[in-house]
Amino acid sequence: MQLEGKNVLITGGTRGIGKCMIQELVNGGVRHIAVIARDKQNLKQLSQDFEDVKFIRITGDVANIEVLREAAALIEDKWGHLDILINNAGIVSAGPLEDIQDEDLYDQVAVNITAVFLLTKYCIPLLKASKEAAILNISSGLGLLGMPFYAAYGSTKAAVRQFSDAMRRELAPFNISVTCSFPTATDTDMMEKFKGRVMDSPEFVAHRSIEGLLNKELHVIFGGEERLRENIMNFEAPKEFDKMVAQNYEDRKKASLGHKAV
Repeated sequence: MQLEGKNVLITGGTRGIGKCMIQELVNGGVRHIAVIARDKQNLKQLSQDFEDVKFIRITGDVANIEVLREAAALIEDKWGHLDILINNAGIVSAGPLEDIQDEDLYDQVAVNITAVFLLTKYCIPLLKASKEAAILNISSGLGLLGMPFYAAYGSTKAAVRQFSDAMRRELAPFNISVTCSFPTATDTDMMEKFKGRVMDSPEFVAHRSIEGLLNKELHVIFGGEERLRENIMNFEAPKEFDKMVAQNYEDRKKASLGHKAV
């Protein structure tokens, strides 16, 4: 798959991995990009940063169904079809489950997975109208491994993987590929609490994720050989993985406290 001339819709594209993916798209020849984001000023900044791109800017929260419907309607009106959908927006509220506010639990589900369901649903007719279409869903390494203190966040991201696999099989007859990306710790605003830790750069994550989409990879898993070994252990010997996680339980708990990015 080639990027040049494609019409793209991305959520959460004004900063972090999302904005870096826009740079990748532009480098590949994309000139029509629709972006859903909450910050109107950051959306305006995109037009200054990427002067050659004709943006459709949708200001709003992806948790709002009307915002998602409006985005699909605008794309149908202005472009007639969509070539690439990137479900990137995500939020996190970590810590012991009993200490997380109810609203934060609801919001993580609404943004991280319900919005992915709905926006994909609304965009399927637009993607079917493309000669060759693709969906890129951004999950998380925590969507592969159930880790303490990230039960809600990790569960929503695990749902993104399941959804991606199901939609790949459902949309295969229509020449629509689906790729799911699983970043580990990435140096973005969401990880501000962990400054000083070795993390992937958002540029690297964006590059590999877009590369995976173009190559029609099923999964793009970050974290190297160590993460692959953990995934295998978690599946084949979960009790052994439990023991490994338990060795630094208190450190994990302490690190999760205050980790909130919405």
